[in-house]
Amino acid sequence: MEVFEIWPAALFLACGVLGLVVGSLLNVIAFRVPIMMELAWRRQCKEIDEHPFTPPPHAEGSTFNLWWPPSACPSCGERITARHNIPVLSFLWLKGRCTHCGTAVSMRYPFVEAFAAIAGLVVAWVFGPSWQTVAALAFTWMLVALALIDIDHKLLPDSLTLPLMWGGLLLALISVDGVPLFTSLRDSVFGAAAGYLILWTVYHAFKLVTGREGMGYGDFKLLAALGAWLGWQLLPLVIMLSAVAGSVVGIALIAFGRRSRRSAIPFGPYLAAAGWIALLWGTELMDLYSQLVR
Repeated sequence: MEVFEIWPAALFLACGVLGLVVGSLLNVIAFRVPIMMELAWRRQCKEIDEHPFTPPPHAEGSTFNLWWPPSACPSCGERITARHNIPVLSFLWLKGRCTHCGTAVSMRYPFVEAFAAIAGLVVAWVFGPSWQTVAALAFTWMLVALALIDIDHKLLPDSLTLPLMWGGLLLALISVDGVPLFTSLRDSVFGAAAGYLILWTVYHAFKLVTGREGMGYGDFKLLAALGAWLGWQLLPLVIMLSAVAGSVVGIALIAFGRRSRRSAIPFGPYLAAAGWIALLWGTELMDLYSQLVR
């Protein structure tokens, strides 16, 4: 940390470069975790075989996880060499196409890589050379992975939400010079419990009134994880920001004919965005709100 205090530019450079690299890994997580889960379900439940599922070519081997096989083209299964797997630059160099089959590569890959880098820079700018930056970077990139998976599959995997929650609880045990990194252990535990119970209550109340499910259990766990990181005091801000953003986007999609009133819209990305904003600027936003309502 002393090096970054002496040369602040080094912190931004390190976080930016690390963000590019992690952004590439986030694309792998968002793409592979749902496939890994689907493959596990298929092995455990033979009756699901009546529903068609076609994994990408490189997922058909006996081992498919985050580390193996190496990155490959989802269309033809050809392995992507190291020089063709440089974040953002390789996409530009190859003009967004697979070198083997010529299939266009989704713009999402370089976008996520660049976004992860920019988010890393913002975290470094807010927290500076501190252990908060290290923790906040992990928090940020985990939320990005969860948001991507929820957008694609309307799914928030336990394999990501639960470690995020336990990480927040364990982090609350750590303090620097007697000051917690983000929140105290007491507030973290209450935040995790309150986060889960708030959405659990909303879910059952909505189901009781309408007979339909309004959200998934993954949303409960994600808000519990956010509560563990932020403490219970910032949960109202997270709920308000995510609800407003979700409502605006949902109404816009319905108005433009992209969704019907009964279409399921993933809530995880809005929770993730609200949680990230609350971690970085939550206290300031709450203080501003208090001043406005006086």
